[in-house]
Amino acid sequence: MASDSEALQGLYDKHCVQGFKYAYGTAGFRYNADVLDTVMFTTGVLAGLRSIYLGGKTVGVMITASHNPPQDNGVKIVDPRGEMLEKSWESYATELANSASQNFASFQNKLKELLEILKLDLMTPGCVAVARDSRDSGPRLLAAFKTGTEVLANLQVTDHGVLTTPQLHFLTCKTNDLGQGAVIAETLYFKEFLSAWDELTMLCNIQSLPYKIRIDAANGVGAPKVEEMLGARSFFDNTFTVVNGDWKNPPALNHLCGADFVKTNQRLPQGISGDAKQGPHINCSFDGDADRVVFYYVNSVGEFKLLDGDKIATLFAKFFQELLQTAGLRDELQLGTVQTAYANGSSTHYLEKMLGVPVTCTPTGVKHLHHEAVKFDIGIYFEANGHGTIVFSEKVTELVTQKFSDASESKDRHNALQLLLVFSKLINQTVGDAISDMLGVMAVLSILKWTPEQWDNEYTDLPNKLIKVLVPDRTVFKTVNAERQLVSPVGLQQSIDDLVDKFDNARSFVRASGTEDAVRVYAEAATRQKVEELVTMVGQLVEKS
Repeated sequence: MASDSEALQGLYDKHCVQGFKYAYGTAGFRYNADVLDTVMFTTGVLAGLRSIYLGGKTVGVMITASHNPPQDNGVKIVDPRGEMLEKSWESYATELANSASQNFASFQNKLKELLEILKLDLMTPGCVAVARDSRDSGPRLLAAFKTGTEVLANLQVTDHGVLTTPQLHFLTCKTNDLGQGAVIAETLYFKEFLSAWDELTMLCNIQSLPYKIRIDAANGVGAPKVEEMLGARSFFDNTFTVVNGDWKNPPALNHLCGADFVKTNQRLPQGISGDAKQGPHINCSFDGDADRVVFYYVNSVGEFKLLDGDKIATLFAKFFQELLQTAGLRDELQLGTVQTAYANGSSTHYLEKMLGVPVTCTPTGVKHLHHEAVKFDIGIYFEANGHGTIVFSEKVTELVTQKFSDASESKDRHNALQLLLVFSKLINQTVGDAISDMLGVMAVLSILKWTPEQWDNEYTDLPNKLIKVLVPDRTVFKTVNAERQLVSPVGLQQSIDDLVDKFDNARSFVRASGTEDAVRVYAEAATRQKVEELVTMVGQLVEKS
């Protein structure tokens, strides 16, 4: 630690400003970039403490605000396996940030308290890996973060520069897997997933994509990364186009484009037209840090058709269910899906009733979904917004390897077994990854020889709408039952239930935003007109509460 109180205060004074109250939410700290210097400094300290606590394992830090507007930014801590920060440490992060936001003495006392609680030996070396997205506030906030790491004398910091969020998660995991001496760089990410793609296309004799793909990169960091990755393979020549790729123009980030824009507005982003004359194609949109992806197309009568996280999850569920059947492992490996309350009711019915795949519902936030997904041998989780992945248990590899060595197995079974292993390498299991998920979806569609229409027609979404209602204090809105029922304000849930009962095939729920003083109101019903009526009426109830 900085050798004395005066040296510590010197570091503190470089970046810390008093008067703001912080909270570590589902996506870490995320606010207007102007108020983040203090919390960036304390995150540098806390990430180092986390690494020391874990015996020197590398802890990741990502500076990003994902789909938020350009003036925002944020930071989150990534644990050694690439997973979200251990929940008990979220409160430490919040307490340390708020102590620094009071004054130096408060920060110094809280730091000493944490050291005592955690029983840390500060002579233990620590390692932190950091990256940032393309926001113009990134360099300034990175400097504040690095100053925070200087509080701990024996901390090694690796700056990976500008990356997507999934790349930082992946490299954090690989750093700990491969150990000292390994070269951990962005090229490792490209090599891993391109090698899996090469193996898959060879195994399935896929010569080219069935149609062209247009990628809306939200004018974010995903643009140069996907261009570099796909550009490294002649397979993708003339098959993909990146639009909204102006990542060096920060004000353009997420403006009229990106996964959140497309999902929320349910229409084409800026830069993509619905002109059928351009030939067979499918479109997808990333978000600003490329950890979400949604797909969409325009049908023969000019209608916009969204293929969101629910559609992605059901596509993978159907594919892996059939793959397990062919591989002879359907009774030995448990396949399951995890959703949030935002999942369309039709997708849940399709999974449970049509496919017979179990569904678990969790609160919003991928850390909750990931925790449940790992309970399955093949756990598929996607939020409706397009953030998700697939996780494979060690049992999958063990059983596949065992079965594959059996010479009596048929060729089809051998191929199915091999395909299971290949997909476990093609999917970024650490976190939702727009690029990796996009490749996974295109692989499945190529193998099944499905058009976007065939994918879409597996089930029909109930009309739905999500709106945001600004409120004076979001903390009064408290929920239970995976955020599907309000317990506060008292009486509001009953009023919502009474409204829902007046509509066919309807449901609606309300939850506080994790990043702003607003409440999210979700509704679905039998028709578009009824959804508009229901969501408006529930929104009015929230405003009056």
